[in-house]
Amino acid sequence: MNPADPAIRFENLEKRYGAVQVLNGISGAIYPGEVVAVIGSSGCGKSTLLRCFNRLETINGGSLVVNDMDLSQPNLSLSELRQLRAQVGIVFQQFNLFPHMTVLQNLTLAPRRVLRESAKESARLARVYLEKVGLSEKAQAYPEQLSGGQKQRVAIARALCMKPKIMLFDEPTSALDPELVGEVLAVMQQLAEEGMTMVVVTHEMQFAREVATRVIFLNKGQIEEEGAARQVLTYPKSDRLKAFLSRMSFAPA
Repeated sequence: MNPADPAIRFENLEKRYGAVQVLNGISGAIYPGEVVAVIGSSGCGKSTLLRCFNRLETINGGSLVVNDMDLSQPNLSLSELRQLRAQVGIVFQQFNLFPHMTVLQNLTLAPRRVLRESAKESARLARVYLEKVGLSEKAQAYPEQLSGGQKQRVAIARALCMKPKIMLFDEPTSALDPELVGEVLAVMQQLAEEGMTMVVVTHEMQFAREVATRVIFLNKGQIEEEGAARQVLTYPKSDRLKAFLSRMSFAPA
């Protein structure tokens, strides 16, 4: 992929669940090294859009290309899906760690099975990424021994162990107690500063304004407003975005 080409490109993208239109012909692009925050009220299509980028949802219309792979095709092979999901990591609201495995075992499972890495190499990389998220000492701990913030940082490290080109975050702090949110956002900010391409569905407006390159505001399955994060969140043009920000206790300046 040419570095000047979009990492993700979507045109007239549609997604329906039965008769319910969730994404209504939206178009856009996300470029390598960008951090794009996707914001909007519950039910506007944010998480659905994110899941389309990783082919956890199949689109119903339009085109979607991720890392030069055409996800508009209805039938991708298992090897193509594995290739896609190795390149596009995703972190969910819930941590989805295997409770019967140690942190280290959680981190090494996918690299060994999908990337065919050796036990020694996968463990080495796992320790590198545990150190990156500040949890080196938790390698032999089990998920039940971790706080919510620690579990989410482990989930981020697990995604990084696949050496992805793109990271997707689906409201990664929404299930956390307020005092634990900061430690997860700090890891995400570090990744952004290192140049990781990121798409973040979030209600953390301060994080979006300070860290995101760009913001996309979805409303009823359509892009209502988008642009440079600081500009959009400080001087919103759309009345709907102004109302949304006021409800988030983040009134524009």
